[in-house]
Amino acid sequence: MIGLDTNVLVRYLVNDVPEQAEAARALLEMLSANNPAFVCREVAIELCWVLERNYRFSRDRIATILEELVASEEIRVEAADDVVRAANGYRRGGAGFSDRMIAAAARRSGADTLFTFDRKAARLNGAALLSEARL
Repeated sequence: MIGLDTNVLVRYLVNDVPEQAEAARALLEMLSANNPAFVCREVAIELCWVLERNYRFSRDRIATILEELVASEEIRVEAADDVVRAANGYRRGGAGFSDRMIAAAARRSGADTLFTFDRKAARLNGAALLSEARL
């Protein structure tokens, strides 16, 4: 198994640097279910951020890309269930993808509450605004 960095996926998806896009495409075409690539949570989060901020992809398009990565037999995505749930929520609006992944990690670790100063993130299940909390 190999690991993929965010920039490889970006070049493949955006094709803005032709030589790198071709190298990324060649690498991804070598993958198979028996010879997959690994994408960590951090790459999924960074990929979302880069596509949204630098390339102005819509939330729906980014969510679809993340869901397709998870569904691919050639790619193993860390915390795949969290990525799919976060992508689905991200598509609908409100909190960002990274906030949703942070909340999912907190839940998975057994945290009762995720405290934040981010009002959108505080609306997520299991999250609360620290500035309004009664500790």
